[in-house]
Amino acid sequence: MADLPPEYLDPKTPPDVVVTDTAAPPITDPTLGVAVGPGVPGVNVPVVPNHPAHRLVTIGDSLTHGVSSGAVFHTDLSWPALVAGGLQIAQFRVPTYGGPLDGLPVNIESVARQLQHKFGVDFSLFEKLQLPLVLHNILDANEDYWERGDGHKPPRTDIRYENLGIYGWDVRDSLSFTAALAASRLSGKPDDNLFAAKPDHDNDIAAHSVLAPFGNAATQIDAAAQLGRDGGIDTLVVGLGANNALDSVVSKSVVWSDLGYADLATKGRFNVWRPTHFAVEYGTLVRALQSIDARRVLLMTVPHVTIAPVAKGVNPDHPKQKWREGSRYFPYYTDPWIEERDFRPSKHRHITHQEARAIDSAIDQYNATIAGAVRQARTQGREWYVVDLCGMLDGIAFRRYAQDPAAAARNGWVPFDLPAPIADLDTRFFLSDKNRRLQGGIFGLDGIHPSTSAYGVIAQSVLDVLHKHASLAITPIDFAGLLRKDTLNSDPPALVAPLLSTLAPLATRFVSGH
Repeated sequence: MADLPPEYLDPKTPPDVVVTDTAAPPITDPTLGVAVGPGVPGVNVPVVPNHPAHRLVTIGDSLTHGVSSGAVFHTDLSWPALVAGGLQIAQFRVPTYGGPLDGLPVNIESVARQLQHKFGVDFSLFEKLQLPLVLHNILDANEDYWERGDGHKPPRTDIRYENLGIYGWDVRDSLSFTAALAASRLSGKPDDNLFAAKPDHDNDIAAHSVLAPFGNAATQIDAAAQLGRDGGIDTLVVGLGANNALDSVVSKSVVWSDLGYADLATKGRFNVWRPTHFAVEYGTLVRALQSIDARRVLLMTVPHVTIAPVAKGVNPDHPKQKWREGSRYFPYYTDPWIEERDFRPSKHRHITHQEARAIDSAIDQYNATIAGAVRQARTQGREWYVVDLCGMLDGIAFRRYAQDPAAAARNGWVPFDLPAPIADLDTRFFLSDKNRRLQGGIFGLDGIHPSTSAYGVIAQSVLDVLHKHASLAITPIDFAGLLRKDTLNSDPPALVAPLLSTLAPLATRFVSGH
């Protein structure tokens, strides 16, 4: 732990977390300044055909799967699909999900639109009384579809997907969780819970849908390896690690990893991996990736999860002020539906600024591990790159930097310029009324996952690396056209602001792993 004043530190932070006073700089060079070496004796580098059968394969968690506003839906607009379009890949295979709410597990945007269809753009007092029952009926129909209806049927196995993202997954899941395990967890009779907000075993349904085409023994890494053996992979992109820290801000509770962190049966007790534990897990992942027949590999860094608006920074004593001038952090981070003036540490769940700093510092160490893996791979003769999602999100962090010049200056903030058609979007929690979007737009209604427009920013960052450093021809993302397909931002639901206290709490139940 760094030598910082006690007021910066949380006593529960493990000693291997190097807690820092300022933010880590963004990674501006995907090659890390390391030329691809001639190779190392005894190290085998995959040899891929000149025209691989699979031009793009992606491995990851919810960001790769395509989750937005609480559900994986419109997977044709996920960042992997957008990258495939930019590479002019005619057919890029992705899983699809339907159901009453158009997505798995619960599409909050669809819920808001169904309520708007029922009640219009304003609530009367009588309609407010009706709301809980109508909401229950919407969620119950969705639950029935996934637990007992068509959504519970075995997944198709005739298509081997090239987007292998599975929401809720961390590094260990990608290595050890199999299609057979997902199927076994789905074999029991689901509960018809009167008060359930989402279907039982939704994550297992998603995992089974992705892995089943590759066989019962297949893990996420095995699936990619099978595609590699089936004619080779030109570009493999890997985005894993966010779920090794994300639940801390979702649950507003920090539980550092300990014995059992690498065990599927016990790792659920923890929600932030110690940097030493993450390094061991990621090292195992890297060794597995090195055996996949891929011409080039792009590793994504882990974003600072404390920026996600599901954790709202508050200062009840001095509203809208950080815990000290020039700091990145508010004194507390709580649920986004809690008004700052109403927040009480003794009443509302929260993490402190010391805990937020420790989480971000651990993530900086995760990203140093990821960068180190790329650096070593390049010296071994492998064409590996870094895609800095962390630096990108930091560069558009609204309340942390853009709205706080003192914090921006003290931390050497490097702004990330959003494309002109979406330049007015920001990282605050999404709000809209019957007239327009009021704020936000980078994140969906769950306050955790990107909107469709923000997925375009991720896709363009990947395409930029492939164009500038791998000399691949690309078609840039048409952000004006993508914005038109981004229904949340182009046609905002009218009832988001009045429904916030009812709908937003449900989001915390949609993203945790299994």
